[in-house]
Formats: sequence, C-alpha cells, structure tokens
Amino acid sequence: MHHSSGAGPGPSGRAIPGSSGAVRPMRLLGDPVLRSAAAEVTDFDAELARLVEDMYATMYAADGVGLAAPQIGVPARVFVYDCPDDEDRRHLGAVVNPRLTEANGVVVPGTEGCLSLPGVTATTPRFDHAVVEGYDLGGAPVRVEGTGFFARCLQHECDHLGGGLFTDRLTGLRRRRALRAARRAPWARGG
Repeated sequence: MHHSSGAGPGPSGRAIPGSSGAVRPMRLLGDPVLRSAAAEVTDFDAELARLVEDMYATMYAADGVGLAAPQIGVPARVFVYDCPDDEDRRHLGAVVNPRLTEANGVVVPGTEGCLSLPGVTATTPRFDHAVVEGYDLGGAPVRVEGTGFFARCLQHECDHLGGGLFTDRLTGLRRRRALRAARRAPWARGG
C-alpha cells in the first residue's frame, strides 16, 4: 500500500527493519503472482526472516506503508507494515499467515494506492476498524487491531494474499478511471 507521507526509519537504539535487507523488484499489475492466492507459511526459519527483511527494505525504498510478499514475487502469506493511523500513531510489524478476523464499523471512503500500481490512486471504500490475527516470525500468535488509515492498510494487505487488488473494491466510474490510468501508466505492459 502507498501513502504520500512516507514513514521514516525505525525507533533509535534498535536495528531498523529492512536495514540488512535487499530491495527486490516490485511486481506490477499484469503479473500473475498478484492474482493468485498465496500459500500458508509452514517453516518459521531463516529464509522467512530474510524474506521479511527484504520486504521491509523494498517497502521503504518504494515509500510504502505496507507490502505483501506476492508484490515481490513470493506467493507466501506474509505482509509487513509501517503505517500511521488517523491519530498519527505509528504501527510497525510483520504478520505471517494473517487472517482478517474482523472488518467492521462504518465504511469510509479514502484515497488508496498500491505499490504494484505506481501512481494510480482512487477513493476506495473500507471498513474503519479491522483485526488481523496470525503469527510473528518466531511462530508466536499475534493480533493486530487498526482503525482509520491503518485499518485500511490491514484490509489492503490481506486482499493481496488472496489475489485481490484495491481496484477490485471499486465500481462504476471510479473503477473505469483507475484501470484506464493503470493501462496508460509508463510501467504498463504492452504500453
């Protein structure tokens, strides 16, 4: 997920997430990996830790607030985030095998973009409250609750893991405009 005011580096005194990671190429709209459901992670090992480190590095390099593994071509159920909520509280972490267990409250329209559709934004309806349950890198259960913009981010990243994109949430003119903008973007396949 993309947001215009990019998040800065991590809290001082700790290793910044992604600081030892490699920036991997971003997969863009049209890449089949973005449209297939990601697989459950079964091994909580060094390879997973390295993947997550690379995901942080890639998210920060792209000035994003969230990134799902399929966006760097890995069909695994993992996402990372460094995202503010509407009260400007910072939320930072990684969730493995996430499940969106609650998405409720009022439906709020808000500007949304995606690192896999650079430069394309649209007013997208999302629930104002979301809960994601999954595991941390060590396999311990985690529960992440978000409101406002952070709830939007959690729903957006969970969509990715099922092969969904934010444009799927649009209808009518908004959907047509966003897809036209994506087709005309400089990165679009086949011009």
